[in-house]
Amino acid sequence: MCRNITTLRGLEPSATDTEIEAAARQYVRKVTGVQKTSAATEDAFERAVAIIAEATGRVLEELPPRKVPPKTEPPLRRIAART
Repeated sequence: MCRNITTLRGLEPSATDTEIEAAARQYVRKVTGVQKTSAATEDAFERAVAIIAEATGRVLEELPPRKVPPKTEPPLRRIAART
C-alpha cells in the first residue's frame, strides 16, 4: 500500500498516540488522495483519521508481542533522535 507507513507493532517503548495518529493520517491521505484538507473535506478527513487511529490502537493492544522488532523507527522517533 504505502511504504511510508512505518510498522508500529513491536516498538520499544510502545507506539504513542501521536505515532498512531500520524500513521492513520498518512493512511487516510493515501487512500483519499487528499494531501491538504479544504472546508469541503476537513470534517470527513478528520473523522476518518480518528476512526482509523482508534482501530489501530486497539489492534496493537490485542496482537501478541512481536518476536523481532520493526526494521525502522517511526518518523517521529527519528526526528526526536536528531534533536
